[in-house]
Amino acid sequence: MIEKTLAAIALAVCLGLLLRLLLPARQRARIDAAARRLWHWRSHRRDAAREAEEAIRRAQRNVRRDGNVIRTDAFKGPRKPH
Repeated sequence: MIEKTLAAIALAVCLGLLLRLLLPARQRARIDAAARRLWHWRSHRRDAAREAEEAIRRAQRNVRRDGNVIRTDAFKGPRKPH
């Protein structure tokens, strides 16, 4: 069952690439650009999620808790005049 599924996926990919080759150069470039944008969007989204998790972990360290309220020491210092 798995072999047939993998073979069907490989066949679909091969047919898709063959159809891509049959397209004119301009349409092929548009399809390639759209695929590239989609790939970059996914990688940027993954990077953003990783950065957000890291920021949350950093914010949770070195804090004092009063029940469910997190009190950071950053608010104790003098404020900058504006």
